[in-house]
Amino acid sequence: MFIRIVKMSFEASKIELFLENFNANKEKIRNFEGCNFLQLLKDKNNPSVFFTYSYWESVEHLEVYRNSELFKTVWAKTKILFNNKPVAWSVDSIVSLP
Repeated sequence: MFIRIVKMSFEASKIELFLENFNANKEKIRNFEGCNFLQLLKDKNNPSVFFTYSYWESVEHLEVYRNSELFKTVWAKTKILFNNKPVAWSVDSIVSLP
């Protein structure tokens, strides 16, 4: 399992559109095969910056999702709202304390 973090920055006037799209699809994304956790975070200092934080069973599961109609539909509606290029990281957890 690994963690995928995606940083997205939006035009202030487009944040509500992003949130509507995310909320309409969050259960589908979370329930996609191989996704074990999904969280949306907002930067404390810049309200236009959001992060998705998700746990995936494998890189292959993430790739299947990224090639799915669900991802293509959600991403098409999301990427037109950006005011900066998104940045993504795939990371492994080294230490996790409850």
